[in-house]
Formats: sequence, structure tokens, C-alpha cells
Amino acid sequence: MEPYYEHAGITIYHGDCREILPQLGPVDLVLTDPPFGVQLSANRPEKMQKHEGTTYTFGEDNEDYVRCICVPIIEQCIEKSKRVVVTSGTRCAWFYPRPATIWCLYWPNGAGRGRWMTFNCWQPVLCYGESPTRIGAIPDTFVTTEQAEANGHPCPKPLPLWKRLLGATSREDDLVLDPFMGSGTTLRAAKDLGRRAIGIEIEEKYCEIAAKRLSQEVFSF
Repeated sequence: MEPYYEHAGITIYHGDCREILPQLGPVDLVLTDPPFGVQLSANRPEKMQKHEGTTYTFGEDNEDYVRCICVPIIEQCIEKSKRVVVTSGTRCAWFYPRPATIWCLYWPNGAGRGRWMTFNCWQPVLCYGESPTRIGAIPDTFVTTEQAEANGHPCPKPLPLWKRLLGATSREDDLVLDPFMGSGTTLRAAKDLGRRAIGIEIEEKYCEIAAKRLSQEVFSF
């Protein structure tokens, strides 16, 4: 395999994770945010026009895709990694294998509408494998009001939140994998925290966005 991007311990592969994942060796942590199966294109056609051709969200973001593609990939990751952490969304969370524990991401200002006339303010975090913490304990809920930066991806995640999640689920010398990389938030968080990381993304335009984000340096003043 030839990386799309490789620098300072961070590697991006452009392609189908079903083909690339078997060629990778073991990793310490998988942290990923796969499609939720929410069929956004059926509910928000204006978004579909804006992001026409985006298979991540609008071509195959349905329950069958989660069940037939995402779940088998996570099952492979469980075999390959010491720890797997998946933000699954609420609709299809029960499709995945039973986790060792479940954490929570909580947005008190959440504005997405639920089916029972509620605002969607939380999502589960499915955790598999061994705990990275040997001494002490941490809360299992991450509360945030942060908004993700608009970077061209239809479903980006807030970088500060992802850095906290990565910091709580990894160790300093860990190799981190994100098989549903998207715009590269996991990899950017890994770079900022000094972790090595691998990302896999099927859409080349998102590989380009991720590579640009990784090329930005943080300066100390």
C-alpha cells in the first residue's frame, strides 16, 4: 500500500477500509466515528445537493450499511486492537457487539430533533477491550458545548472534544487507528497529543482535507 499522506508518525490511506484493514498490523487503540445510519439525505435534501456524491453521509448512510459494513469492520478492529472506542449514534448502537462499557458524549445545547419530539443532546460511546487507565478513575460522561469547525465535511467533530476523548482512551506511546477517518479529526487530535496514528478514508476529497489539517502546525507563544 502507498500512503496518501505520511509525516511525523501520522499516515493516511485512501481506499476502502475493508481492503486496507487486513493489511495493517496490530494497533493499540481504534477511535472512530462511523456512519450512524440516519439517512440524512432523505430528511435534508438541501444537504444532499450541497454535498452531492458524498458516499459517507448521503449515498450509503442507512441501517443496512451500518449492519453490513460498519459492524464487521468494528469486529475486525476488536480482534486487531487492545482497545476500540466507537461513537455509534443512537439509532444503530445495538447492531454492534456488546461493549465492555458505555460512555456518553453530552451536548446540553443539542438542537437535532428526535423522533419523540425531543432534542438529541447525547450519543453513546462504545468501549471494547482493556482500560488504558491502571490507577484511579475518570468520569464516563464528556460534556461539551463546542462546535466543530466547518471544513468541507458534512459531519465533522469538535477537535477539543476529540482530544479529550483520545487522551482518556490512549497512552502516550499508543498507535491509534481510525478506519472511518472522514476529515481527519482523530489524526489531528493524535498529532496534537503526540500519538502515532493511521487513518483510512474512501473519499479522496476528505483525505485532502485531513492532509491539509495535519500540515498546520501549532506554535507556542
